[in-house]
Amino acid sequence: MTADSVYTRLAALGFRLSEAAIDAIVQECTKIRASPTQVLERLAEAERRARDGVNLAHRTRAAHIGAIKSIGDFDWNHPTKIDRGLYEKLLTMAFIETSENVLFRGRVGLGKTLLAMNLGMEALRRGYSVRFTTLTSMTADILRQESLPAQERRMRRYTAPQLLIIDEVGYLPMDTRAADVVYNVIAPRHEKRSTVITTNLAFKAWGPVFGEAASLVALIDRFAARLAVMNIEGESYRSPAAGRPTANEPTPPRPPQKPRR
Repeated sequence: MTADSVYTRLAALGFRLSEAAIDAIVQECTKIRASPTQVLERLAEAERRARDGVNLAHRTRAAHIGAIKSIGDFDWNHPTKIDRGLYEKLLTMAFIETSENVLFRGRVGLGKTLLAMNLGMEALRRGYSVRFTTLTSMTADILRQESLPAQERRMRRYTAPQLLIIDEVGYLPMDTRAADVVYNVIAPRHEKRSTVITTNLAFKAWGPVFGEAASLVALIDRFAARLAVMNIEGESYRSPAAGRPTANEPTPPRPPQKPRR
């Protein structure tokens, strides 16, 4: 049997290894005089790693995390307050096993999104299903559906994953419909699946963000019932001076002003 026919037959069986990778394994096994069993073991292990890599890439695309900086690029010494020990505990993924939620809270430019995205990547590496979204993207995605059944089907994108990451809560004002959407995502996940939220606001400041929606109290109640909070304090990485917000740093939305009489 020729080498080409071996590659063809392995490919027909679903092998993802390239010809070059198979050649390298065969040459190495020949050099060390490996037994047939050892050759098969090496091929099987290399194929498993290749499949794991393809599977991770596919699930990463489906998670919509996109390109991110490594957690190794995060400067833990920059914030004046941050609980690194808590983050390292979160990286064990124990919070997903117990259906606990996570809140990253701090001003703009302190790395909340980087920390949340790397948490999502570690969950993907460990085999969990993940979805990353911003608050505005998620609510717009659901509300643009033309019927209630269509909205309910689209909502499964966000209720089904074992880990849902909602970024940028509080950056832009929403309406009461957005609050209802978030509630309908959080409620079925309560005590069943984990949700991570990044925000620059305390819970008490969420009212103006969602137009003082009636569902807001219940939303926060369910999200905060089992919650690990990482408060991050300090000067924004992008701020030229401590205490001076950059042009990209939003202020909490203000409630609509009543017209003067």
